[in-house]
Parts: sequence; structure tokens; C-alpha cells
Amino acid sequence: MKVFAIASPTPAFTPETLKPHMKTEVPATLQHYLDGKIEQFWFQEGKGPIFLLNVGSVEEAQAELATLPLVKAGLMTYQLLPVGPLMPLGRLIQS
Repeated sequence: MKVFAIASPTPAFTPETLKPHMKTEVPATLQHYLDGKIEQFWFQEGKGPIFLLNVGSVEEAQAELATLPLVKAGLMTYQLLPVGPLMPLGRLIQS
């Protein structure tokens, strides 16, 4: 299952509160990528990362993201959007 995870900073997020967590946030994110959980990632200016997760369920996506240092610290939340194939396209190929 594919799930988009769109980050939003919490009110507690400031440059000062962010700085001590970046040493662990980046390696943790890269480990999720190497584990195959984060398939792709982008950055939305002023908001944070957007991940395309490859997981078994939305609950698994929530559990994976909960391990990230910025989420643990209450500085970042994620909106989760499960996505799948564009099924109406099948109508175009039916005989």
C-alpha cells in the first residue's frame, strides 16, 4: 500500500527547537528509506517533508512516522493519505 505523509510543523516548532533534533532526524529518515518504508521524498518550503511510504496499512505508516525524532519531540505531525491505482482508467481499455 502507498501512503503519502505530508508534514506540518506544530506550534512548538522553531529554529531553536529544531536544531538539537536534526542530528538524529536525518539518519532516522534515511534508515526508513534504506528499509524500503520511505519510497520517495520531497520538501515543501515552509512546511517540511512529504514522503511516499510503502507500507502494509495506514496504521503501519503512523507507527513508522512515530519513530522519527521530530514527531517524538512534538515538533512535527503528518497527514496520511492512502493512495492506489487510478481505477477509472480501466474503463478506457475495456473492449
